[in-house]
Amino acid sequence: MSRRVCVIGGGSSGLTSIKSCLDEGLEPTCFESSDDIGGLWRFKENPEADRASIYHSVIINTSKEMMCFSDFPIPAHFPNYMHNSLIMDYFRMYAEHFQLTKHILIIYTIRVLQVKPRPDFSRSGQWDVETENKKGEKEKHIFDAVMICIGHHCHPNLPLHDFPGIDKFKGQYFHSRDYKTAEEWRGKRVVVIGIGNSGGDIAVELSRVTKQVFLSTRRGAWILNRVGQQGVPMDFQLNRVLKMAQSVLPFGLVCRLGENKINQRFNHSLYSLQPKHRLFSQHPTVNDELPNRILSGTVQVKPNIRRLQGSSIEFDDGTVEDNIDLVVFATGYNFSFPFLPSNMLPVSGNKANLYKYMFPPGLERPTLVVIGLVQPLGAIMPISEMQARWATRVFKGLNKLPSMDCMLKDIKHKEETIAKRYVTSQRHTIQVDYIDYMDQIAYQVGARPSLLGLLLRDPGVWLCVLLGPCTPYQYRLRGPGQWDGARQAILTTWDRMAGALKTRPSDIPEPKQSSLPLTLTVGAAALALGYYWNIHNHPSLLITLDPTTWQDKIKPYLPVLW
Repeated sequence: MSRRVCVIGGGSSGLTSIKSCLDEGLEPTCFESSDDIGGLWRFKENPEADRASIYHSVIINTSKEMMCFSDFPIPAHFPNYMHNSLIMDYFRMYAEHFQLTKHILIIYTIRVLQVKPRPDFSRSGQWDVETENKKGEKEKHIFDAVMICIGHHCHPNLPLHDFPGIDKFKGQYFHSRDYKTAEEWRGKRVVVIGIGNSGGDIAVELSRVTKQVFLSTRRGAWILNRVGQQGVPMDFQLNRVLKMAQSVLPFGLVCRLGENKINQRFNHSLYSLQPKHRLFSQHPTVNDELPNRILSGTVQVKPNIRRLQGSSIEFDDGTVEDNIDLVVFATGYNFSFPFLPSNMLPVSGNKANLYKYMFPPGLERPTLVVIGLVQPLGAIMPISEMQARWATRVFKGLNKLPSMDCMLKDIKHKEETIAKRYVTSQRHTIQVDYIDYMDQIAYQVGARPSLLGLLLRDPGVWLCVLLGPCTPYQYRLRGPGQWDGARQAILTTWDRMAGALKTRPSDIPEPKQSSLPLTLTVGAAALALGYYWNIHNHPSLLITLDPTTWQDKIKPYLPVLW
């Protein structure tokens, strides 16, 4: 059985990996190359090599109830969408509560130089790990297992070759990791390339002080906002009924319904943001303020850049903007594993062959795992935690991986699914759907919530699990790692959400809501649940109930939906 575990990285994935090791009676040692925990979420004025760096104002775009670790709810008084400094506070609370640092599990300013299998790996599954401290002193270690927790924001993607004339550009340019505050660009003219979350945030922030911001995007984007219906966090709508509906309804119809809903806030075509791809064919951008900045003219949306000439920039539509002072490349990151043997886990086009985005399929012993190498529509923290729970049980021999052939088939199927659904982009190579992926990994652990069991034993919690937000607490109701506080955490989710908002006493009674929407929702949930149960327990019904069989029949009557 594996005992000593090397954890590489002390960010959110590294912290929960340490805890999972302790929960399973393993002995983790975490090597962190910087001088503190937090990883991506720790603000530093001066970026460090080969790692992401955030700007001072960053606020996470997933709510606290959806991003917390499953057995440690974020306090009710914390805001629903937290500033990076509060995320760091939460990480410290988590580490202190579970005594992660008490056992000297995190060794700071240690860089991992090399990780390679020992000569007797086929028998022992052990690894030789070489490290170097800030003084340049090297040390060799032997571990029974290795957990790589460095994330996917590693190396800035700066595609200068795609921008003719950048070498003679008279202004400044840099990657978004080097942006910290807007003040030094007051009164300047700025171009931001890329309309992902960083590009949108930086464009909005700069537009408050600059003379003009131009936001350049090749294909446009669908813009979601943090504030959902009736002021509830947007990701509270991520529930199991919605997911069941998406699995039953045609993809085009689901996209159309979502696009219509989003366009009710503002017309994406009118604002020059409308993409050719469908809503669920790209990782969406979350930004509450961008429409306001476009409406006020402080941000202008532009197509891709054709060329740069001196201080002028020509765009693909032929328009030219002169006297540009700064170009910010919000063009994402690439990842790699430079400390591993080059043939063990090669990365090409931001793709790595990993079973469930975790396990290299060709190893004789499953004692190496990658944690947190996914891009979910939602928070990474609960996913990393679930991955770590599974991985540590694999290390102990409590869970078995399938054969290499089965793993390779699973990898190929996932690649084909992504290629069919998503726009071709490096950011989509590790894309996962939150509920589907969490359920897959939880099934391996034995912690996936049983809807039928909850309905029979605890209807109140069943209703919350089915209709409420798919919070991480659901994965602590049963199985290994079961937490006694999970039930109460689920039942009080909305209380903690509201607790951060009700900061002024009010005698005005809250308006009563009709029970009709709930009745309709429960009815729809029952139908969806019945369909879901039937196709999983009676596969023959797939032929009769396959949506594609009736999709073709109704398509002529609903041409606007496709």
